[in-house]
Amino acid sequence: MAKRTRHTYTPRKRAAILAAAVRENLTANDVKKKFGVVPVTYYSWRKKEGLTGPRGRKPTLPALRNNGAAIAPQVQARVRALMPTIVREEVARSLGAFFGSSRGPGRPRKTL
Repeated sequence: MAKRTRHTYTPRKRAAILAAAVRENLTANDVKKKFGVVPVTYYSWRKKEGLTGPRGRKPTLPALRNNGAAIAPQVQARVRALMPTIVREEVARSLGAFFGSSRGPGRPRKTL
């Protein structure tokens, strides 16, 4: 088996390959066929650029990620309004489970 020649890619070329891979939904093998970049190198670049996601999900470009600026302001406001209620309910549920409370969220306290 012949050895491959080693290539050095500039940061600009690397970014162009990653952008094309995301834009065209290319797999690692597609990137290898199209650009000659071995899958291990491609995955390494993706990881360094923060383009990795959970298995089975396609990576997104950094500008398109949910970094706060890409989410609609109305959605952000709604989440901010709901969050205190959700946190309060979860804390109460966790404390109840931890301290063995048998009361549910809507049950009155038993009196003796």
